[in-house]
Amino acid sequence: MPSSAAGAEGSRSSGGVVMREVLNRGERTKLDQGDDRDFYDVPRLVKHVDDSFLDQVTELYRQRIPPGGTVLDLCSSWVSHLPPEVTYAKVVGHGMNAAELARNPRLESFFVRDLNKSPDGWAAADASFDAVLCCVSVQYMQQPERVFAEIFRVLKPGGVCIITFSNRLFYNKAIAAWRDSTGYGRCQLVRSYFQAVSGFTAPEVLTEVPLASGGGGKSGGGGLAALLGPLGKLLARSGSDPFYAVVAYRNFVPVRE
Repeated sequence: MPSSAAGAEGSRSSGGVVMREVLNRGERTKLDQGDDRDFYDVPRLVKHVDDSFLDQVTELYRQRIPPGGTVLDLCSSWVSHLPPEVTYAKVVGHGMNAAELARNPRLESFFVRDLNKSPDGWAAADASFDAVLCCVSVQYMQQPERVFAEIFRVLKPGGVCIITFSNRLFYNKAIAAWRDSTGYGRCQLVRSYFQAVSGFTAPEVLTEVPLASGGGGKSGGGGLAALLGPLGKLLARSGSDPFYAVVAYRNFVPVRE
């Protein structure tokens, strides 16, 4: 819950108000309307996207999350994809399966919560995180406007929210607005979630994050691909999961040296 009534009022004064509903009732529906707790009850200790995608997620985190910062990893699991060489003051995880979260070595603590039933009122103080992350899970949110307002509340001024996704999903659990859309349309949908909440900066859409190593990492984008230059990179990515990210900040974009 917010740390105090005064704190909550301060948060609202700088933004965090849901100004409009993005989705209608039909767009929030799922083909599988069963309890999400039952669906996620069995641990899935697997990666849902390929290494090329995950290399870009890690590089984006490296670029945007300040070292020594506090991080909330929403819809997390047994791995957070944070850069292994960077130390953070605190990493808190959220998810639907306690066994998965308990296996995540980056988490200092975690909580289990169904965001579709309880999208706000998280047990986190106002302005307590430098970064809020959500990797390949935004497609399942049935009340994204309220979730994004809560993200705003727990972010520090200048804190970043990074939403990453691909074309992979549990189809029966994704909302109709997502299932019926394209890569471009899904980027616009996530942009609209940020824009529905007052106080976020203009959302930035990314479809590629160049790797600091020049294309290396687990996906193996070096070697012949590196020798072929831009064409090699295109060929290396052509068979990989498409990468999309939408990034916004609370109130302002900080200057990082």
